[in-house]
Amino acid sequence: MQIVCVDPQSDNRWLQLLERYRSDAFHTPAWMSVLRETYDLEVSAYILLNEAGEPLAGLPFGRIADARGERFVTLPFSDYCDPLVSDQDHWRCLVEPLLAEGRPFAIRCLHNSLPLADDRFIQVNKAKWHGLDLRPNADLLWQGLDSSVRRAVRKARQQGVSVQIAQGAEGLRAFFELHLGVRKYKYRLLAQPYRFFQSIWSHFIEQGCGALMLAVYQGEIIGGVLFLEWKDRLYYKFNASNPAWLSLRPNDLLIWEGMNYGRRKGYTLLDFGLSDWDQEGLVRYKRKFATEEKTISFLQYPPSVQVPQNERHVQNLLPQLTNLFTDPAVPDPVTEMAGELLYGLFA
Repeated sequence: MQIVCVDPQSDNRWLQLLERYRSDAFHTPAWMSVLRETYDLEVSAYILLNEAGEPLAGLPFGRIADARGERFVTLPFSDYCDPLVSDQDHWRCLVEPLLAEGRPFAIRCLHNSLPLADDRFIQVNKAKWHGLDLRPNADLLWQGLDSSVRRAVRKARQQGVSVQIAQGAEGLRAFFELHLGVRKYKYRLLAQPYRFFQSIWSHFIEQGCGALMLAVYQGEIIGGVLFLEWKDRLYYKFNASNPAWLSLRPNDLLIWEGMNYGRRKGYTLLDFGLSDWDQEGLVRYKRKFATEEKTISFLQYPPSVQVPQNERHVQNLLPQLTNLFTDPAVPDPVTEMAGELLYGLFA
């Protein structure tokens, strides 16, 4: 067998692995292009070949070198990104070249347990994942929803809330401003740069591999969900809403319309993505829709080298800067600019 390092955005052998394995939107060249364009991230992949030169397994990774030091991530800003490998020996072959460089290596796994069995990695965190089976017909899906969701959907419609699919930059910008507000005022976190969402629009939505659904009330956009699409799955990637209009229940209506959108396109699963373990409210909300729940494991390979003082300083400084720039007294354009400048350091 042979290991090769490739550009997974253009190498056909990576595309073959995407078809052979249970791959996700975060494995795709489109998602890698979003990361490259937004954060100037170098994305590569190690591929294991058999004697005939055919791909057997693969591991994507981003090589990062910034004020926090040098490190590898599979892949940054992705809910999860499992290695495309089904054999323990193959996994060790793929990961060995990265570990040999002596840099920290982080990976988030949902489906694949092989990295969890590798004692060179430690679990540093975990998150919840929820999915909804879209294969039942619309009536069965409706009846399977929590009764509170059905009441909320009826209320939203009765109050005049409608759902539209965004067609251009105006809708995308309106959604981003809602997203920025939720991140800042509810969670005291920075938002990813607007160019990140523009890149998603270019590589997914304009290519027919995603949709931005907007909840509209009396001509005002009061909520939205950005969906990605890959293989037989629909991914609930970002949600945002105006807190002043939450009583109209736009989020429940958006998810219901997303479920119908997914069924019409023949998808079998709605992936609700990552919820932090301590986000109890969000977890309870997703459970009202989900038919399955799993754990996303955050794994890290910690090399036996001391972190330089300047890198530790930056790591300690980031939470302080986040708290500073998300203070409600700070103008939103300043908070947005802080996200533009700092968000890449969270990779």
